[in-house]
Amino acid sequence: MTYKLFEEVILFEDIPEKGLKMGDVATIVEHHPLAEGEDGYTLEVFNALGDTIAVITVSESAIEPLTEKEIFSVRSLAE
Repeated sequence: MTYKLFEEVILFEDIPEKGLKMGDVATIVEHHPLAEGEDGYTLEVFNALGDTIAVITVSESAIEPLTEKEIFSVRSLAE
């Protein structure tokens, strides 16, 4: 699946070095297509106030699209 720039997605795995957890929401800021193998995406993650807390690059299998059956929730940033 190819995601659009600035689309919000859900992390499908933990990123412990950044304190991020599966289910956190991120925004796609760059697509890294590959001729062979899995595409990658650079994501920007924001806190509840809209401040950037992380910019990460992950493989396509590490993200999932948002659906209409999900709601936002707030948690403290893992350390």
